[in-house]
Amino acid sequence: MKCHIILHADFEPAGAIVPWAKHKKLSVELYRPYAGDELPEIHANEPVIVMGGPQNAKDYQQYPYLVKEVEWMKKLLKKNHPFIGVCLGAQLIAESLGAKTEKSPEKEVGTFNLSLTEEGKRHPYLQHLPDSFPVFHWHNDMPGLPNGAEILATSEGCPRQIIEFSPSILGFQCHFEMTPSVAKGLLEHAKEDLTAGRFINNAQQILTSDFTQMNLWLFHILDHWYAQLDEVSHIL
Repeated sequence: MKCHIILHADFEPAGAIVPWAKHKKLSVELYRPYAGDELPEIHANEPVIVMGGPQNAKDYQQYPYLVKEVEWMKKLLKKNHPFIGVCLGAQLIAESLGAKTEKSPEKEVGTFNLSLTEEGKRHPYLQHLPDSFPVFHWHNDMPGLPNGAEILATSEGCPRQIIEFSPSILGFQCHFEMTPSVAKGLLEHAKEDLTAGRFINNAQQILTSDFTQMNLWLFHILDHWYAQLDEVSHIL
């Protein structure tokens, strides 16, 4: 089975998601619509993971490839196909479901705590995670909330960090997948985001974050999500 990963910038790869997929014996297929790649045909229950990028989801219509991507996503999401969106990817999922991207109350760049909501504490995918734990962030905006969506985790700077759009469709505004090499790439290409602010780390703080533990929490969530796909996804 394939795991389809949609990228939006060369300097924002999928990080720890790739070794997770390979551990699950999934064939990883990468697509770069911004570089001219066509979006794939997807078979039933093949997971699709939509990554972050520097594009503005509040005005995605200025990017023709994102317009095509959102239309492609709409068709799959109507069938409850399994998706995970990360940062921009989570915002595009919400856009595809009819909810507009919104500005986050605070810009967050660096490692800051998530707190599980009451729904998150009860959620089967988040069992055995702490009620509060540090995760990486790099964002100004946050996903809209379509009808039926549940917020599973928040941060002090952003009230929408983990969203369940349906049991097979999740959005992460945060970056569990971050690794040291991905963080270095972000610092090289987007260091102008390190402006003064309540929730802005400096470069040294970013590079010394404990990405290994974040990745372990990611694997825990993805394992539970992936185990449920046969039960919660409709056959295409």
